[in-house]
Amino acid sequence: MDIESSTTLSPHVHQESTNPAPDMKHRGGWRAIKYIIANESFEKLASMSLIGNLSVYLTTKYNLGGVFLVNIINIWSGSCNFLSIPGAFVSDAYLGRFWTLLLGSISSFLGMGIIALTAALPRLRPEACKDPTNCSNPPERWQLAVLFAGLGLLAIGSGGIRPCNIAFGADQFDTDTKKGKSQLETFFNWWYFSFTVALVIALTGVVYIQTNISWVIGFVIPTACLALSVTTFLIGKHTYICAEPKGSVFADIVKVVAAACKKRKVKSGEGVTFYLGPSSDGSSATLVQDRQRLRFVEKAAVITDPNELNEEGKAKNNWRLCSVEQVKNLKCVTGILPVWVTGIACFMLTDQQNIYGILQAIQMEKTFGHNFQVPAGWMNLVSMITLAVWISLYECVILPIARQITGRKQRLNMKQRIQIGIVMGIACMLVAGFLEKARREAALKKGSFVSPVSIVMLLPQFMLAGLTEAFSAVALMEFLTVKMPEHMRAVAGAIFFLSSSIASYICTLLINVIDSVTRKEGRSWLGDKDLNKNRLEYYFFIIGGVQVLNLLYFRFFASRFVTEKNKDNRDF
Repeated sequence: MDIESSTTLSPHVHQESTNPAPDMKHRGGWRAIKYIIANESFEKLASMSLIGNLSVYLTTKYNLGGVFLVNIINIWSGSCNFLSIPGAFVSDAYLGRFWTLLLGSISSFLGMGIIALTAALPRLRPEACKDPTNCSNPPERWQLAVLFAGLGLLAIGSGGIRPCNIAFGADQFDTDTKKGKSQLETFFNWWYFSFTVALVIALTGVVYIQTNISWVIGFVIPTACLALSVTTFLIGKHTYICAEPKGSVFADIVKVVAAACKKRKVKSGEGVTFYLGPSSDGSSATLVQDRQRLRFVEKAAVITDPNELNEEGKAKNNWRLCSVEQVKNLKCVTGILPVWVTGIACFMLTDQQNIYGILQAIQMEKTFGHNFQVPAGWMNLVSMITLAVWISLYECVILPIARQITGRKQRLNMKQRIQIGIVMGIACMLVAGFLEKARREAALKKGSFVSPVSIVMLLPQFMLAGLTEAFSAVALMEFLTVKMPEHMRAVAGAIFFLSSSIASYICTLLINVIDSVTRKEGRSWLGDKDLNKNRLEYYFFIIGGVQVLNLLYFRFFASRFVTEKNKDNRDF
């Protein structure tokens, strides 16, 4: 049954636009964007300065290691990403993007300030261990409480900043005009450029200062950056277009499910009337059924009693009667879930490289020349450089050559890129596993904490991790962005971060299960602070096995939900 042709849509359509009407003479446009980009750049420089070297800081200054260390980093990283969901909800439903961004920036500043204090005040940390292979001086509970308070405030700040920054920048342009759309595209380019510059500065200069000069200075710098982030954002307040909060898509999804459950006995068929309700873009909404998917939730928009509408034609109870657009939003979200699950396994790989890869680097030969020590945190830069180099080669070299040879524009489609990324992930874990085996055996043979194997040997696995992101993660973000309606782009970003969050939590669970099982057998694979006493390569091979299962899942199931073009949302 085609609802468009066989059912009636309630004529109560409210012409509203989610795009703010910008007064370009006084607010919005590039006069506002410079402050927004400055806010994001300073925040990213600060946060990446911590993320890139947190493993090293907790290992060397808090005497942490083994499963407990990895749990802290995984849970914190997962929370930073997960809190983007409630952050997006609070922004859309209550505070608006300006206040959510401001409060998030302040929270991050306070959190980084606490982390800087832990570096500056020795009393806030345990005494350093002289022998890293036999350290019996763990931090006290109150010292961990101070550390966790700082990390918690940073996670809350990330939850407010991540889902709002790009969306708030987009609010400054009138995307109903050709000029506004062009300016928005330019804004995206400058945003990613500033993001990359901040990332490079953080992972090179600041990480080097932290590792080789002073942790205090290394954390004061990002704290100062966050202070500048808040200051510049406030200075630009008079230039911003601040859209009023109009309600959250996440809340709407819950309402649709609740309304559909309440009307579960309603029969959908010929002659039923659907409540059209307000439209996000001011156009008439239509409910399109495709592939008989989620027919049940359509009952949420069925008008069973004229008294469900007030005199203005609006729903009296949004928990019993939802609009057609709210139903479509739910269908959009559920339609991307099979492919979204694929991203979780990919992020499991990259998350573990950012943790265990750095721990490997700590216990490898890092000296070059007479006395130059390569900071272990620099290895994270390898993945990013690989990603950037591949994208540049693909766009500027490979595609033009292919166009000359074939005479037509030809690009790798989403299915191909996701599958290539998963294969790269499998190769990454195999390389990481065999390298860890060689690193550990060399260290045991020499009888030292630091293996004589050079840190250079880590380059292949970090490069493969970068290629995994370049293919799978980028394709996943593109998929989410393309498949979501324009008014749900912020939701797409939050859902993308959620996949990374779930990956971190799954890894935490997996690591603890492995540790518990292998500890009962007499030798834990991951429990010792000294990697030389663990069997980390087995864990890498398990993650590689997860990638194999992910490839099969995507190839034979999830790939059917990937379509290269989306016309009028009919693929959903």
